[in-house]
Amino acid sequence: MSPHTASSYARDIGALLELAAGSSLRELKIHHVRRFVAQLHARGLAGRTLARMLSAWRGFFRYLARDHGYTHNPCLGLRAPKAPRTLPHALSPDEAARLVAVEGEDFAALRDRAVFELFYSSGLRLSELTALAPGDVNFSDATVRVTGKGAKTRVVPVGSYALDALRKWLACRDALPAKDGRALFVNKQGRRLPARTIQHRLKRWAVRLGVAANVHPHMLRHSFASHLLQSSGDLRAVQEMLGHASISTTQVYTHLDFQHLAKVYDAAHPRARRKR
Repeated sequence: MSPHTASSYARDIGALLELAAGSSLRELKIHHVRRFVAQLHARGLAGRTLARMLSAWRGFFRYLARDHGYTHNPCLGLRAPKAPRTLPHALSPDEAARLVAVEGEDFAALRDRAVFELFYSSGLRLSELTALAPGDVNFSDATVRVTGKGAKTRVVPVGSYALDALRKWLACRDALPAKDGRALFVNKQGRRLPARTIQHRLKRWAVRLGVAANVHPHMLRHSFASHLLQSSGDLRAVQEMLGHASISTTQVYTHLDFQHLAKVYDAAHPRARRKR
């Protein structure tokens, strides 16, 4: 598990211990855990968050049964309240093209253009991009090797614009007197570029380039998937490039594509315009 996942599960188990204060974990029954979930839901926690918490609690009780002689798991059979299905926000092709067209030939501009181009070209997660090493980019076959969730490795195509931006960035990076040789993207001190810095730089460039949306790194991943699916219609290929374990996760982008088609239809077809 990634450090981020481990810290999330630690918080979830901490919440369980807090809710069960005064009671032995051995004595907890399903109705106790159901009440805990109801209390957290009443505090405003979303269904998706509660589902993750229940998953952490189930795993915790499996550990207690395996290593500490617990005889039952009070979380089995419980489900979190259903969460409303929200569609990911994607940029339009014009907005995405404007955002990755970072101007300038200085250190920060060359690096940021390479980062944004690679996000949009290959649909990487933020954690995947920050973990890249220079050797992960293969210029001869235009691919990048990515280590995703669950330490699974996949190879993703890289577009010509991103490759050009990466070549210029690597020439600039190699000129640094000292640097982390294991990091593709570094700051001026040569240290691996933190995820928070990338988020901050992306927001700054979005404002400067006139992109009105509240842009974040995952939005470029959403835009990659949505635009690729609109052009190709190949859901399986998009699933593989995104590194989704289940195609149901990828299918959310078909809804984005349908929304786009519905807007075009409503605007163009004389019998389709909805009455106001």
